[in-house]
This record gives sequence, C-alpha cells and structure tokens, in this order.
Amino acid sequence: MKIKELFDTIIQIGMERDPRGRSAVENYLAEIKKNYDELSEKEKKYFDIEKFTNPYGDSRIYNDNDNEISKVLVGIDIETPELLLFDNIRSKGEKIDLAITHHPEGIALNNLPQVMNMQIDFLHKYGLPINLAENILLERIDDVSKGVLPTNYSRAVDAAKLLDIPFLGVHTPADNCVVHYLQALFDKENPKKMKDIFDLLLDIEEYQISYKESNAPKIVVGNKNSSCGKILVDMTGGTEGPVIAMEKLANAGIGTIVGMHFSQSHLKSAKANHLNIIIAGHIASDNLGMNLLFDELENRLKKLDYIECSGYKRISRRAGV
Repeated sequence: MKIKELFDTIIQIGMERDPRGRSAVENYLAEIKKNYDELSEKEKKYFDIEKFTNPYGDSRIYNDNDNEISKVLVGIDIETPELLLFDNIRSKGEKIDLAITHHPEGIALNNLPQVMNMQIDFLHKYGLPINLAENILLERIDDVSKGVLPTNYSRAVDAAKLLDIPFLGVHTPADNCVVHYLQALFDKENPKKMKDIFDLLLDIEEYQISYKESNAPKIVVGNKNSSCGKILVDMTGGTEGPVIAMEKLANAGIGTIVGMHFSQSHLKSAKANHLNIIIAGHIASDNLGMNLLFDELENRLKKLDYIECSGYKRISRRAGV
C-alpha cells in the first residue's frame, strides 16, 4: 500500500469510530462544502480543499514520496530529534518507509482548534442543548486558536522534507478509537464504583505498562468507593473543552468522566459540581488509541512492521497475531 491509501483508510476508520456518529460527520463535511461555495474567488484560492474529505484537520500527510509502505517508525511525538533518529537508523542500512506521529505538527497543529468543533455535537449527545454546547465551546476554541498562533509549527515538517522522510500525523482518528473502545467497555461492564473503573483499566495492557512506570490511572476527584453514576469517556475533540462544561455535564446527568488529562480549573469545577474524575493517563491512552487504529488498519490493508519510539509501544489485539 502507498501512503495515500494508508492515510485515507485511517480517516475512514476515524469517521466510523467518531462519537458523534458517521452521519453527523458527513453532515459536517457537507457544511464545509457549502461554506466553500459561498466564498469569494480570492478566498477559494487559499482554501484547504482536503477539508472536503478529511474532517480531522489535525491529521495530515506532511511529506509523501509515493512509495510502498511496509515498515514505519511510530511515536506519540515525532519532531526533529525523532526524524534524525529515523535518518540514523536508515543510514545503517535498515529500510524504513514512513514516520507516523500521533500529536500534530505543521498545518495539522494550526488546525487543532477546528477539530474542537466536534465537541459541540459530543456535548449535545450527552444532554446539553445544542445552542448551549455551541456557546460554551466558542471561548475555549478562541483560547486554543490564540495559543497556536505564535508556535513555530513547521519545524518538524521542514526537517522531514530536508531529510527526504515520508511523514504523516494521525491525531483525532486514534483518539476516536480509544473513546469508542473504552465507552463500549464501560457501557457493557456497568461499573458501580470508581474502584471498578480503575480495575477495568488495569485489565488493559497499555495501562498496565503505564502503571509499572509509576504513571497509573488516578482518581483525582472522588474516591475509590464513590458511586460512578453515568460514565462519559472524554478523550477526543482536539484538546480539553471549556471549564464550564463540567457544570453543564453534571447538570445533564453525567456522574463520572474518564479522560486523558484535565487542568486544575477543570478539576476544581468538577469537585464543586460533585462530578467524579479519573485520569486514565495521557500517553497510555494515546498508545491504546494508536494500537486500536493500527489493528483496524491492518485488518483492511496489510500487516506493518513497526519501530517504536517516543513513548509508543505496539500492542496488537488482532486474532492470531
């Protein structure tokens, strides 16, 4: 398979695992096309037409040489040091076809705030009125947009091009996979206490590895004997949503949120609104999402060989592997 086929399949998997539902994603793409048609000719000249088919602007191909893909170097973060590592391994005679990062670089980093729009439908699905979900997200999206503006976003992409390294990033599709997996697990097992959620997480190898490295899942609001109530897995949509969402989710009937990371302001609001929080772990959850994504990718295309780096460890759940 070539890079474009691999990437297009990743996007399709992300859409299938999207917590909003496939139809909501397709409606979003249709809205993008409608907005494009209303632009002036000058504005159309600068429009990123990949948005017509890729709803996840934080996931992109950064450098493509149109070669066949068999062996990939994968990391949670691939930046210039990891690309130099790629080049060093390659210089010693080992053939590597592609570098894959989870966290976005280049244009995908600039697009991170746009992906946060998916949180509007996500919050609406879990009980918030759509107008309320839109309004509380706007300020947070603006904050993230301003935070991205001063970054030197092209450093790693420029390095990949200078070193002639094929390079792509896959963020939200992997995050969608971990949300889909964990939400289905909790819905099926119906844990009653926070300690039950903790135990379910520790049945998963990525979290076991993290625990052994002194980075265990942690109950940060509530305690092990707190009743869970309705559980929400919140690990996709670019980055953390607004603090006020804690209050609104509690009012909508959510009892516990399982996430990757939360600011102190989020935790303070959760506590004030009697909402339990368990941090499953950022890198462990990213690993789980990437592994689930690669499992599905291999089911549809072919098995890949992996070089693990930058916090990533390949764990396969494919039958017979």
